[in-house]
Amino acid sequence: MKRKFLSLVFLLYLAILHLSSQIYTISGYITDKKTGESIIGAVVFPLNSTSRGKSTNDYGFYSLNLPKGKYEIVVTYIGHQKQSISVDLSENRSLNVALEEKSNSLQEIVVLGTKEDQNIRQSQMGVEKLNVETISKLPVIFGERDILKIIQLLPGVKSGGDGQSGFTVRGGSIDQNLILLDDAPVYNASHLLGFFSTFNSDAIKDVALYKGTAPAQFGGRISSVVDVKMNEGDNQNYGVSGGIGLISSKLNVEGPIQEGKSSFLISGRRTYADVFLKLSDKFKDNSLYFYDFNTKFNYKFSDKDRLFVSGYFGRDVLGVGGRFGIDWGNTTATVRWNHLFNSQLFSNTSLVFSNYDYNINITSPQLSFGVLSRIRDWNLKQELQYFPDANNEIKIGYNLIYHTIIPGRITLNSSIISKHESKEGLESAVYISNDWQAIDNLKINYGLRLSDFSVLGGSDYYNLDRFNIPIDTFNTDGIIKNYLNFEPRLSMSYLLNESSSLKLAYTRNIQNMHLISNSVSGSPTDKWIMNTNNVKPEMGDQFSIGSFFNFNENMYEFSAESYYKLMYNQIDYKDNANDQSRIIESELLFGKGRAYGLELLLKKNKGRLSGWLGYTLSRTEKQIEGINNNSWYAARQDRTHDLSIVSMYDITKKWNVSAVWVYQTGNAVTFPSGKYEVYGKDIWLYTERNGYRMPAYHRLDFGATYKFKERKTFNSELSFSLFNVYGRENAYTISFQQSESDPNKTVAIQTALFRWIPSVSWNFKLK
Repeated sequence: MKRKFLSLVFLLYLAILHLSSQIYTISGYITDKKTGESIIGAVVFPLNSTSRGKSTNDYGFYSLNLPKGKYEIVVTYIGHQKQSISVDLSENRSLNVALEEKSNSLQEIVVLGTKEDQNIRQSQMGVEKLNVETISKLPVIFGERDILKIIQLLPGVKSGGDGQSGFTVRGGSIDQNLILLDDAPVYNASHLLGFFSTFNSDAIKDVALYKGTAPAQFGGRISSVVDVKMNEGDNQNYGVSGGIGLISSKLNVEGPIQEGKSSFLISGRRTYADVFLKLSDKFKDNSLYFYDFNTKFNYKFSDKDRLFVSGYFGRDVLGVGGRFGIDWGNTTATVRWNHLFNSQLFSNTSLVFSNYDYNINITSPQLSFGVLSRIRDWNLKQELQYFPDANNEIKIGYNLIYHTIIPGRITLNSSIISKHESKEGLESAVYISNDWQAIDNLKINYGLRLSDFSVLGGSDYYNLDRFNIPIDTFNTDGIIKNYLNFEPRLSMSYLLNESSSLKLAYTRNIQNMHLISNSVSGSPTDKWIMNTNNVKPEMGDQFSIGSFFNFNENMYEFSAESYYKLMYNQIDYKDNANDQSRIIESELLFGKGRAYGLELLLKKNKGRLSGWLGYTLSRTEKQIEGINNNSWYAARQDRTHDLSIVSMYDITKKWNVSAVWVYQTGNAVTFPSGKYEVYGKDIWLYTERNGYRMPAYHRLDFGATYKFKERKTFNSELSFSLFNVYGRENAYTISFQQSESDPNKTVAIQTALFRWIPSVSWNFKLK
């Protein structure tokens, strides 16, 4: 009896202790008061409390767990006024907050759109958030604001070359970057052969770059993730904005469908270089233009349910006199449903469609010749976000993608004469991750992704011998080959003091889609292939360590990150490969790669003068049996040094200027080492793969913007820029030919794409 009594007393003590420390949840959405759009990354925290704050997720939702009591809840976001709300917490509460923008002050200019000390406190490393305000100020080619051009100015990211949207990250190739637009993969993110990207900045809300250390919800590429979110549209007021430039114009229309509950966004852009071509009798029959179209609709059914529908359609057209034509483009669509089960459990369900294709047509009076290539995805994603307590944020979900690829289909006079049969594959993944505040100074993000790729039958597959020569062909139904892989993720941040931290990370990534290309920057006609019985998934293991420091009340940031990445099942063309072969696998070789480097970044985030200095010291190599005598050789994207200096200065409230200077070591390239003559014909002798270098690349860009007097319903600005201020003729290509004066000599011919490109554009906004 005494033992039972003591047990009862102990249980009562535990119950009293539990009641005295009851935990309740404050949750809700943070929005912009002016537009009604959700705010990503706003910080919600209790004032004068030891409890930690929370940031809003990608849809503006937060969940904050606190003991019973009275609190002053503070909500902050850069560029908006801080708001405080008194809360007497005795039960779970819903608290939605609309933040007002700050007045246009010279002291409020910031480089990034995250919490001021987020760089030292977040567990993730190798992450950059881009501010649309920054994008609008920097000088870029043809005066077009371009997020991919800005990304290329960050350490660890290297551009493909003059005017190219293709980029490489930490030694990876261009196809090893996963580019998402509202969860839809974009397989070719460029217009006009790379001079523009597919992203119209007027339609973009948020951009995040993960340099190989992405959380477990991202997968499918081994180098980086660029996560782009579109604007949702103003649900309070109608507005029209746009811009007119030298070769392109754009228009953006948004507004409420039902005020406060639903909104729409429609944005379009088109170049008109073809209009100028028609002014010349010589080029009037040629075509050279692109157009793209963004749209998004959303509807708030209740505080627990929201529906988003977004889409993108873009096309490039290049034609020469009706005899030759090529067009390529992307189409994406996303239907997303957000559901709040309770104050601690948030659900996001998405159905995603993505299509990329290109067509080549050659016509003459005698024949009509065409080539079609396409990659198409259907994608189902489900994610649950759970906030069990103040120290944990758990994500669990799955992803299912059905891929269909037509590598190339050739027609002659409307009849198919050759085709790379369409291939089908099923890519699936389940994942779980936790962002855990282990102790006051230690934050850990850990997770596991289990991915699977099934090569589906229904088309021809080939068995190859050890020399990559096809032995036989087979065509069966069902699953031809299955690849199952574990992808662990771990990153941690240890806070040394209030202004510095040390971070460590390890990530394994798997890639099942591969781009076969002979260039660094890529072209619309490069071939996408998927895993087969011969082509295995690429795998990347990345280890990284970094130190992060803030100075002068977070006005300055400095970071030093070092990484080492091992890559397996890397793909390269064999020597003298035929890239038009019907059996493309027979032209490929497979091996391993390694990339390592040091990235330094110094930023000034606030004030009239802002910007950053980024430097990368790196090395990228491959070792593939059958290439370069089986020795390690520099990958095409290898560059030793990469330096970017970016500055923006507000002279007055009306005038601001900006400048960008970049320096890059030349790409590794294969040049002939000599030549010999066979039956009167010169034959080039190639020895070492990528054993030479293109000349170093450097240039200076300058920009200036004048803001006209702001009126109640209308404001506008005039932007000027000069690309390549000192006229540096950077090498675009180098070719070799016999000297006209001495047949025994060979001369190198360097081609530069352009020297100076001035541009001017007028941008406006009608409120």
